[in-house]
Amino acid sequence: MSKALIIIDIQNDYFQGGNCELVNPMEASLKAKELLEYFRKNSMPIFHVQHINLREGAKYFLPNTKGVQIHENVKPFENEIIIEKNFPNSFLKTNLENELKKQNIKELVLCGMMSHMCIDSTTRAAFDLGYVCTVIHDACTTKDLEFLGKKVKANEVHNSFMAALGSMFARVVGVDEILKK
Repeated sequence: MSKALIIIDIQNDYFQGGNCELVNPMEASLKAKELLEYFRKNSMPIFHVQHINLREGAKYFLPNTKGVQIHENVKPFENEIIIEKNFPNSFLKTNLENELKKQNIKELVLCGMMSHMCIDSTTRAAFDLGYVCTVIHDACTTKDLEFLGKKVKANEVHNSFMAALGSMFARVVGVDEILKK
């Protein structure tokens, strides 16, 4: 079974000084970098997903800004495919599925930002399309949210979404489990 790494939205706006700072983006991006180096070393397919926000009134991932650029920690090599998207689901109105089919890829290793949004929607879509999914929990992160007037801390949001994805849609593991195989 052919396996590919999908790195989702590790872009400058999510880091310190960006327009949508997340909690611990540097730590998650360094874990993603470890995965990226492993996939490169083993000549396995890699896909970088870059969100370009075209929504009216959008405040981050705006076209032609530093914030929309893929972060230096996971900068794509020239031969690596970049999938541009405009929605949380990396498959929606993109060529990701066609690119995966071209390489006969059946298994996806997913990581990136944000756990509750793009990681969740992309993983569920991949599952629905028949892919075997593995989400790397420590190479993902998110932000604090609010519900019913109460703050929900980023680690609670992240853990809840990892638990939900792990209940049916993906195997959820840490980077070390992938690297030791």
